[in-house]
Amino acid sequence: MSSPNLHPMLNVAIKAARAAGAIINRAALDVESVRISQKQINDFVTEVDHASERAIIETLLTAYPGHGIVAEESGSEHGAKDSEYVWIIDPLDGTTNFIHGFPVYCVSIALAVRGKVEQAVIYDPSRNDLFTATKGRGAFLNERRIRVSKRTQLKESLLSTGFPFRPGDNFKSYLNMMGDVMQRTAGLRRPGAAALDLAYVAAGYTEGFFETGLSIWDVAAGSLLVTEAGGLIGNFTGESDFLEQRECLAGTPRIYGQLVQILGKYSKFAGAGDKAAVRQAAQELSEAASASETPSNVPSKLEDDAEI
Repeated sequence: MSSPNLHPMLNVAIKAARAAGAIINRAALDVESVRISQKQINDFVTEVDHASERAIIETLLTAYPGHGIVAEESGSEHGAKDSEYVWIIDPLDGTTNFIHGFPVYCVSIALAVRGKVEQAVIYDPSRNDLFTATKGRGAFLNERRIRVSKRTQLKESLLSTGFPFRPGDNFKSYLNMMGDVMQRTAGLRRPGAAALDLAYVAAGYTEGFFETGLSIWDVAAGSLLVTEAGGLIGNFTGESDFLEQRECLAGTPRIYGQLVQILGKYSKFAGAGDKAAVRQAAQELSEAASASETPSNVPSKLEDDAEI
């Protein structure tokens, strides 16, 4: 179902996303029988990811054989190698949710032209929600215009994030970061599909989102949705050239600014002074934690023995 007032390349992306969504929905009916393999600890890929990716690439390259492809599972092995037009694809964002039948996952497709995202589709097949954006033309959910939330205060804001889950991720730093944010907001959520988290910022369902360790296919489409809906997106220090930096912060303009103040010091691009302050805070936190593990009012084993 193509819409005549949409950019033709966006129409093709929508067709590709819906084809992938049909594959995902069919598999979701019997998720127990889906074959799963593990890329690394806690990083799963299913036959559904692969089938969804094949359907997307086939649809895009049938329409635009001269375009390039960067996809989560197959990298850049398909498509032209030197095109100014590159499709950036996540065939199933939220695979872990999908495997469990937890209905928060989506298909994400973006088109970058000379390195800048110009078309974006995020499709949630379980809710049949289609988020779309064309650069300069606004962001839409099921063909209705969307805007970021009007809330301006962190204490009224709902934020989403993602937890680190791979070996080698900096859990300590993330827990400190979450602690900093949680105390200042109305709520923090961890839905489990970053592309959808960004679409939800664009739609005004949440006021902001932050996560580290994300790849370009997680954030490319969502980044255009956010900016076209009037929001801001960048790294934790507020720089907008973030797509390949594995550090993402998005929000309404006012909330984004406030989050940069809180999260900037945790950025890998933060200055030395900020990083030292974060280390100092982490040190104090762990000292406080170990002090509370042996409360002073509980007699030690030694004292117990002395009393006998």
